[in-house]
This record gives sequence, structure tokens and C-alpha cells, in this order.
Amino acid sequence: MGLAVTFSLIFLMGVCLALGVDTPTVVVKNTIDEVIRLVTDETLKVPDQASHRRDLLEETIGNNFDFEEMAKRSLAVHWKNRNASEHHEFVTLFRSLLSKTYSGKIENYSGETINYLKERLKDGYAEVQTNIVTAHTENTLDYRLMLKGSTWRVYDVVVNGVSLVKNYRSQFARIIHRSSYEDLVIALREKSSEITAP
Repeated sequence: MGLAVTFSLIFLMGVCLALGVDTPTVVVKNTIDEVIRLVTDETLKVPDQASHRRDLLEETIGNNFDFEEMAKRSLAVHWKNRNASEHHEFVTLFRSLLSKTYSGKIENYSGETINYLKERLKDGYAEVQTNIVTAHTENTLDYRLMLKGSTWRVYDVVVNGVSLVKNYRSQFARIIHRSSYEDLVIALREKSSEITAP
């Protein structure tokens, strides 16, 4: 590690300590710990609490994930051509897509071991590397964060080397290229309705 990188890390850590900012690893770990607490809470496992538990999970994740940044990066060059109202709608649809698509997977947690491996910091960006170990498999999850004000916010998750944002970016670009932005929004609306249906 070069001196410049070392000094930048020391400086950034010093800024975090001075401002009372949690480190990226602390932000990720606290979020995951709270998610695990919710999905293992027996009082929330009864059928009539399913909707409430889902709301609590979405709130916990939403407090530390920057869905606007994720949506913006997923839409890439097409973001700048949209107005404020379209931005708001797209972020709402994107958040709904992520929340409803992955909440079921999160709720299937059954005691897997989560290891926090490494934290990398550079110029207001960070990556927290983790893995999830079961009896038969091991998967890597790397959380990418950016410092916004005094808070670290997750803007991408890399699962086994595949970036969630890049994956959606390629899908969205394909739809827009083949058809139009308007058709992408229609598809997201329909997808959101399908996922939220009983």
C-alpha cells in the first residue's frame, strides 16, 4: 500500500471519528444484524404479522440503502434526459422492484454465518467485503457505499462478483434501446403489481 493511499485512509478515518460517523463496516453490520433480528423474531413469524414484518424489513434496509443513487446509476445516461417527476417515479418503482424481489430471499434466512472480511476506503467511497457460509456453499457479498453528509449509504451490492446495479443497467438499456424509456416504466409498473399481488 502506497504512502498516499495510507494517508488518505488515515485522513478519512480521522474525519469519520471527528464527525462521529459510523464506519462503513459498522453501517453494514448494524443493518444486517437488525434484519436478522426481524426475520428470527418469533412474534413476527405468525401469518397476520407477515405484512408488518415486510414493512419493518423495508424500513431497515431503506434507512441505509440509497435507492435514488442506485436507480440513477442503473438508468445511467438515460437519467439526465428525465425530469424531476420522472426521477421520483423511477426511484419509487426501482425501490419497489428491489424490495419486493429480494425481501422473500431475506426472509428465508436460516442461521447462515456472515463473515466481515475487509473494508476499503477511498475518497468518500467504501467497499465492505463479506461472505455468507452455509453447510454446503459460500457466497460473497460486497457492499459499496458512499459518504453523503455524515452518513455512509449503500449504493450497490456485488454478489459473487456480479454488480446488482450493472446487472439492472444492462437490462434497462436493452429495453430502452429495443423500445423506449416509457415502455421500461410500464414494465416496472407491471412487475411491481405482480410482485405485490397476494
